[in-house]
Amino acid sequence: MSEVKRTEVGQPHAERTTGKTKRVLVIGKGGREHALCWALSRSPRVERVFCAPGNAGTAQLGRNVALEPSDFKGLARFARHEEIDLVVIGPEEPLCQGLADHLRDQGLKVFGPSAEAAELEGSKLFAKDLMKQAGIPTAEAKVFDNAKDAETYVLSREVMLTIRPRNHHSIRQASSCRTAADCLEMINAVFDPRDYPNPALEVEIIGRNQKQVFRKGPEAREFVLRQPLGLVVKADGLAAGKGVEVCDDFRSALDAIQRIMVRREFGKAGDKILIEERLEGPEASVLALTDGRTIAPFDIAQDFKRAFDNDEGPNTGGMGAYSPTTKLITPEVMARIEEQVLVPAVHFMKKRRRPFQGVLYAGLILTEQGPKVLEFNVRFGDPECQVLLPRLKSDLYDLLEAVVEERLEEVELQWDTRASVCVTLVSEGYPGPFEKDKAISGLEEAARLPDVLVFHAGTKTNHEGRVLTDGGRVLNVVGLGDTLAQARDRAYQAAALIRFQGRRYRSDIALHAVEHG
Repeated sequence: MSEVKRTEVGQPHAERTTGKTKRVLVIGKGGREHALCWALSRSPRVERVFCAPGNAGTAQLGRNVALEPSDFKGLARFARHEEIDLVVIGPEEPLCQGLADHLRDQGLKVFGPSAEAAELEGSKLFAKDLMKQAGIPTAEAKVFDNAKDAETYVLSREVMLTIRPRNHHSIRQASSCRTAADCLEMINAVFDPRDYPNPALEVEIIGRNQKQVFRKGPEAREFVLRQPLGLVVKADGLAAGKGVEVCDDFRSALDAIQRIMVRREFGKAGDKILIEERLEGPEASVLALTDGRTIAPFDIAQDFKRAFDNDEGPNTGGMGAYSPTTKLITPEVMARIEEQVLVPAVHFMKKRRRPFQGVLYAGLILTEQGPKVLEFNVRFGDPECQVLLPRLKSDLYDLLEAVVEERLEEVELQWDTRASVCVTLVSEGYPGPFEKDKAISGLEEAARLPDVLVFHAGTKTNHEGRVLTDGGRVLNVVGLGDTLAQARDRAYQAAALIRFQGRRYRSDIALHAVEHG
């Protein structure tokens, strides 16, 4: 990684005043798209950046276009009319729906995979099957298309409790239960006079280092369901980064099945689910450009999915990130990831006649047995994009154009040696229901701080030009520094200056990495 001359973050490259000829359309409206617009606008080759539909931040870099990613015909018509040289698709949903294919059919240059290739993210079933066929290390998973079978599988997991029914006159023989289902059946029996002529007044449940007496069946059953369990429940389809439930006990696994398959919180994405063993270890995000033949990995980032400090609470689209993660992934580990994950994934997509061009994102967990894939994404990560692009020295337009023209081997990714930390400011209630239209203050003060960038994720402007909240994730505040600690301090200093009603953010982004080197 080479050194870079220090310049004020956010200022254009020195050579930007010459040779600007290209017009770019970025599709999307989040923090990732703002970061993409920012990086592309700094290219000496880019004349103008458009963003559809964009947000209050992208409007400061170019022109927002009132077209949604689902408006395939409108986007194609606009791109042809404005003589767009390159379309960059940010979100996963339009990619999976075939937007890249539609625009290419209209003769446009598009950065983003085809719908067939995007199924690598659009269907976790497809991704698991590909990983199995390609020998890519990942967790074993079982697939279910109805809630009843999924719940039966969860309750069949080992629990190892002993149940002893008791009443005033005697203590009955204890019964050992190997599974949660066995325990629940026994509890139901001892509290039901139809099964026990002399029903139990209480039941004692004995486990490893625990013993508790219950006088009511529901309480005893809930105790069993709160026993530790290491499973992950995943909706098969797209769920805006929220269709994955990491379950610490039987109750949370059963609740996840109900939410996804019965209450249909993620719609058709929950037609099928995967249940897999929970893997242990630190997580990391590996993104790589590929034109279907050459693979050019980005520097490594780590994101934070859980809503609250100490990785507690529900999964979100991403509460923050940092880069690089040199202590987490050594060059030797990275070489292993390329060999065992990236290369076979690109190879097998080509073998299945779904050649992949764009950004291949591997969400990894670093287990004691080595790196294993949690999921594949087919676009820039959000918020990983927001910490990677400010560190990218290479011209982003050159890189994306090389992917589209299948000549990625001609370009090189160069990186700023500084660290970057992103802190995401969210609306109260996120990732659940939240209110919009809250006035935001402090944006200019935060942006004036040295080595700070503020990317808009869910914002809009009103008729008075005031910036308002317009999403669950509102802003991505990024700090850069010579050390990770310095970058973190700058990000949090800037985040503290920004205010809106209900504003919330995690206070521990990159903290463990700073404290433990």
